[in-house]
Amino acid sequence: MRIRKRPPRALVPALAASALLLVTGCSADPGPHTSSAAGPAPDATASLSSSGSSTGTTDRGGRPLAVAAAPAATSAAVARPGAASGRAHRTAVEVTSYDSRTRRAVISPARHGNPSVSPTPGGTPAPGRTAVGDVIASAPAPGAPDGLLAEVTEVIGEKPGGTEVRTAPTTLDALLGDGRAKGTVPVDPASFDVERLLPDVKVSWTRTGDVHAGPEGAKVPLGGLRVDLATRVATAEGTPASAAATVSGFVQVEPEVDFSYGGGSTAGGPASARLGVSGEWTSRWALKGRAAASAQPLRLPFAKLHADPVLQVGPVPVVVNLDLTCYLRISGDGGVTVDIEQDLKGDFDAGGTYDPAGGWTPVSASHMTSTPVHARVTAAGGVKAALGAEATVGLYGAVGVTADLAPYLRGEAAGTVDAASPARSGTKAGVGTAGTWGVYGGLDLNGTLHVQLSVFGTPVLRRGIPLGALHREWRLAGSPG
Repeated sequence: MRIRKRPPRALVPALAASALLLVTGCSADPGPHTSSAAGPAPDATASLSSSGSSTGTTDRGGRPLAVAAAPAATSAAVARPGAASGRAHRTAVEVTSYDSRTRRAVISPARHGNPSVSPTPGGTPAPGRTAVGDVIASAPAPGAPDGLLAEVTEVIGEKPGGTEVRTAPTTLDALLGDGRAKGTVPVDPASFDVERLLPDVKVSWTRTGDVHAGPEGAKVPLGGLRVDLATRVATAEGTPASAAATVSGFVQVEPEVDFSYGGGSTAGGPASARLGVSGEWTSRWALKGRAAASAQPLRLPFAKLHADPVLQVGPVPVVVNLDLTCYLRISGDGGVTVDIEQDLKGDFDAGGTYDPAGGWTPVSASHMTSTPVHARVTAAGGVKAALGAEATVGLYGAVGVTADLAPYLRGEAAGTVDAASPARSGTKAGVGTAGTWGVYGGLDLNGTLHVQLSVFGTPVLRRGIPLGALHREWRLAGSPG
């Protein structure tokens, strides 16, 4: 994991990194969850059906196409129209350079070429030889950090490093044809680039081999990514030092990429498709003090995370692009002082699915449990603080899904109030109350499915499809009634 720092800024962030698409409802019962084992296992396989058989794809010979985390030596796959089955085959070539402005690429024999990979009777290009009409899928390469999915439209000529070609965009169905693939693959937490936009952001992760990174003592489950933060926020004018406002805590996520391709349909394109992110979620965070009044919610980004996990779908390297911007959003009247802390645990699943009859439809599901650790409200007024994440998921640099998730804490009081829940040891409930009060946890979610999901070979959307605005709120503590 590579971490880049920026100079400190004036105000504040808050926590919640990698809130990777936490979604819809929250419930008291987390319910069953069948996520595959967390952890960046390089040999992760396709998911299993209830009968225990692979739900990975089959080629025309009936053999399954596994969906797994790609090995480090993955380079490219090529399909040649008119070849046997017209489908992709592994080939010992790689993209050694790409210019996105001219769409020119240089195709070369792979430096880590596999001697067992050879041209097929159908005519897969020999190493270093490329023809017009070839369709290439490449892992991230120089000039193509998001991977490359392209068709060769012109062979320009030989260069010292390989064959220079001109390319045009293409779609996955040109490589996967009538194959079928379905799998869930954990994302290696060490693969995330982290850009700190404000100081005091601590990132931890744990991967196979007992490898751990981050602050000592930060317990992170295998395959988990955790972000800790403790930061001050702007306080109301005239606020005493004892009421200084802070947001602190941690959030951790064990992300997995969900991918499926359902073979060719009679109408062209795949019979089905899916792209999404799922996993386990745990967080504890707190809002304390008296935040400054603000007519409009103040939004302050504090960290950006990016990863390009490569899935091996049969012979094809499918590059998934994950981007996440974590931010603090706070609003209030500057009157109320709060001390609220809660635990959240559960799972999430978000993305889009396709079938020819219904087109693309949103996927949005979550089971969360919330436990108040303690809650206290002093004076009258209201405040709301969200620790959110704006996330995008795409393929080969084409954005497919965006989601803006904002878990929040809210406190409000009317009348003369100095009240607390008994959740913290030694705290008495309802001290000095002569009014009403309440503290709440909640979740807001908005998002869009984008036209770029046509990278699967599906029809281009006329416009983005909203995920649908979601709002859930639950009571943590408060006065009776």
